[in-house]
Amino acid sequence: MNKYKTPTKAVITDAGFASRYLPITKTIPKAMLPMGNKPVMQLVVEECVNAGIRDIIIVASSDGKPIYEDYFTNPVKKVLQQLKSQNKEDRYESVKKVLELANITVIEQDKNLPYGNGSPIASARPYLNDDEAFVALYSDDLILGVGDVATLLVAHKKYPDAAAIIAAQEMPQEVWHRYGMIALKNEKKRTLSHIVEKPKTPEESPSNLTSYGRYLLTPDVFKYLVPKNTGLDDELWTVDAITKLAKVGDVYVTNSRGKWLTTGDPKNYVAAYLQYVLEEEDYADVIQEVLKPNK
Repeated sequence: MNKYKTPTKAVITDAGFASRYLPITKTIPKAMLPMGNKPVMQLVVEECVNAGIRDIIIVASSDGKPIYEDYFTNPVKKVLQQLKSQNKEDRYESVKKVLELANITVIEQDKNLPYGNGSPIASARPYLNDDEAFVALYSDDLILGVGDVATLLVAHKKYPDAAAIIAAQEMPQEVWHRYGMIALKNEKKRTLSHIVEKPKTPEESPSNLTSYGRYLLTPDVFKYLVPKNTGLDDELWTVDAITKLAKVGDVYVTNSRGKWLTTGDPKNYVAAYLQYVLEEEDYADVIQEVLKPNK
C-alpha cells in the first residue's frame, strides 16, 4: 500500500431517498432536519472544521443539491435588511457563521452508479487528491463531544501506511443485531478482518465494536467502489470496499472518543434530538421539565 498524505478534504454524503422519513423528505433532505436551530448537516460540517478540515464536498441528490447550496452560500440579504431596520442585527450572526464555516462544494451523486452508500463517495472521486487520504462521513451519524474526524486524523499520524482507518464504538449486546460488528484481524495492532452486518444472534457477532459512518479512506478504495462490486440487495456498500482493502493492506480500527448518535430513522432522530438539546442547548432545563413524568 502507498503512503498517503494526511487528509485536508472531507466527503459528506446525503444522497439517498430517506423513505423512512416520508413525507417530509419529499421536500427537504434528511440531513436538513434540525438539531436545535441547526440542521444535522451543519453539525457534521462543524465536526470536520473543528478538526481542521475546511475543504468539504457534500454529495446530494439532484433535488437536495440546490437546497444545500442555498443553505451554505445564500446571504439572505433581505433578512439582514429587515433585521437592521428592527435593530436586531445580532440575530444575523448565526447566518454569517454558516457562510464563513468552510469551503463547501455540493455535487450530485453520479446517476450511472448503483444505489448504495458507497456510490456518493465514489461520486466525489474527481474532487479528491491522488496523493492524499480523505475523510468520509455519513450525515445521519452525529458525534457529540470529541468529534471522530479529529480522532481519525490523530490515528493517521500514528498509522501513515494505513489503507483505511475506521471509527468504532463499543455497544451493548441488545443492539448488536442492528449494526455492522467489527472482527479484528490483529487485536494488538487493532487491524480489521471484516465486518459482520446485523448479526442475527449475539454469538454471530465477533466483538462488541460497532462500525458506522466515520472513515478515513485512501484513493485505493476506489479500486473497489465500482458498479461490478455490488453486494447485498444489489447495492454498492462502503464496508464491502473497506473489507477488500483489509485483505491487501492494514485497515486500522480506532475507538471513538465521543458519543455516537444516529438519526437514520424517525425514532432514533427524536432520541438524538433530545440528547443533543439536553447536552448542548441553553434551554435544556425547559426540556427536562417537559420530560418529567406526570405526578
